[in-house]
Amino acid sequence: MEKLRSKFPRPVVRAGIGIVGGIVLVAGIIMIPYPGPGWVVVFIGLAILAQEFAWAERVLQYGRGKYDQWVEWVKHQHWSVKVLLFCFTSIIVITTIWLLNGYGLINTWLHLGQNWLNSPFIAYGTHNI
Repeated sequence: MEKLRSKFPRPVVRAGIGIVGGIVLVAGIIMIPYPGPGWVVVFIGLAILAQEFAWAERVLQYGRGKYDQWVEWVKHQHWSVKVLLFCFTSIIVITTIWLLNGYGLINTWLHLGQNWLNSPFIAYGTHNI
């Protein structure tokens, strides 16, 4: 990695790491409520940024600690709290898929004729076309 870094001026390397790390970080944040590696991607994005930015290293260490505390806390909760957390996460996922018109696409592809499946943002925009 150092060999590659030495081929470019420091500001170019810093900007490149900032852009790539920022994109990975934002993608991870978007992925957090969904099943899959959302938190892993967030930590990868922070690790990329930490190569050039001290603040990212501090946030990475802080975030790892808080994540570990959260996981430990959830492990020790009653099953009803775990179910409530699952339901809350499910509501977030279902709502964001609806707002991003995921269900509207299925509605269109399968010709279901269920207009309530369309995102209010997309449905509003199509009436003005």
